[in-house]
Amino acid sequence: MQVTDVEQLLAAADAARPKIRNTTPGVRAEWLDAVADALDTAKDDLVALAQEETHLPNARLTGELGRTTFQARLFAEGLRSGELIPTRIDPADPAWGMGPRPELRRTVLPIGPVLVFAASNFPFAFSVFGGDTVSALAAGCPVVLKAHPGHPRLSRRTAEVVVAALSAAGAPDGTFGLLEGVEESLTALRDPRIRAAGFTGSTAGGRVLFDIAAGRPDPIPFYGELGSTNPVVVTPAGWAERGDAIAREWVESLTLGAGQFCTNPGVILVPDADAFVAAVALPVPGRMLSESMEKGFAGKVAEVGARDGVREAVTGDPNDQGVRATVLRSTARDIVADPEALDIEMFGPAGLVVGYGSEDELEEVVRLVPGQLTGTVQAHSTDPDPVAARVVPELADRVGRVVYNAWPTGVTVSGAQHHGGPWPSTTAPTSTSVGLAAITRWQRPVTFQGAPASVLPPELR
Repeated sequence: MQVTDVEQLLAAADAARPKIRNTTPGVRAEWLDAVADALDTAKDDLVALAQEETHLPNARLTGELGRTTFQARLFAEGLRSGELIPTRIDPADPAWGMGPRPELRRTVLPIGPVLVFAASNFPFAFSVFGGDTVSALAAGCPVVLKAHPGHPRLSRRTAEVVVAALSAAGAPDGTFGLLEGVEESLTALRDPRIRAAGFTGSTAGGRVLFDIAAGRPDPIPFYGELGSTNPVVVTPAGWAERGDAIAREWVESLTLGAGQFCTNPGVILVPDADAFVAAVALPVPGRMLSESMEKGFAGKVAEVGARDGVREAVTGDPNDQGVRATVLRSTARDIVADPEALDIEMFGPAGLVVGYGSEDELEEVVRLVPGQLTGTVQAHSTDPDPVAARVVPELADRVGRVVYNAWPTGVTVSGAQHHGGPWPSTTAPTSTSVGLAAITRWQRPVTFQGAPASVLPPELR
């Protein structure tokens, strides 16, 4: 369903809820496959629209659409295999240690209609039919999708493809609906028919929505993926072995997609800041998503650069919109005195280099890092690295994914992936927005005690 009237959307989603709940995982897998096939068929039209609205290059968008349809098919496969519908049966046991145990059968049920806020920087993979939508549909939840204003025509066209494919595959009306407008989305978030919400965006915006979700008379789960600076630690052994390569690869990761990735490695801790900065060569960045993104980026670079102990180190040539890649620098001592610099996401082609003089200084800075999506260690490629051994556990306490001798900007979709982290990187550190485990956000465990087969869900019979 593609309408802008909030009441119509919510009523349709609520009406679809019991119908979808009574479907089998195999049927929902067919729905996901049908939408993936339809999106692949409409690829040329969708990619062209995305280019016009986001300024992202054809190759990037084509690859992202492929990721989107792959993701849908991976969830379909998980539904068919039973991996995504966990069950447990404890038979009755009169000799159970704490007294006779009744028969218990545990499964998961869909939580109910889900409100998804689309992101701007991934117009396919985190937008209309992105990970939140796919995982919620896989769980059996109707989805109301709040379109991002950065690509409205693409959102509407994608929604048309999704709705038509779901309808042709037999999904009930209201399985998916597109919503536009900030006030409309807030109305939906407050409505008792919405049982959970997913969001990808800024910390400030996500916190407002999180507070609304938590402040309802009936609070609901709010899964927000927010800001992250994704610190990188370069150990002395790693630097001595391949320092120039690390500097080059960091710049490539930092400026990929004009730096508009939630996993952008925005802070790097190095043992020799002078040599590291000297090895940095900044490219002319690609065009950013919008003028507001450009202004926001410039403001954050200025904010970080104005902090005590931070100064500009390298600035590249501007693109046609005047945006320059920028590297700032500071010292571990200055960061310990003002650790907030570790948590200001510049969201663009800019990074902060922090020089440390000892392993103790390095560890002190790492312990000040707030919750992040990723933490990276660049260590010796073959030999045991004692500094890495000290740092990895500290990072694991603070991030959702520890990356070793690679870079965080690639986030593959798989069963073992975790894309999340402690606050302020997300509002729910036990959950992921990427990978098969994302479905658990939209599932609610239920145990049936002593129930006959006639009333049990199919998977428990």
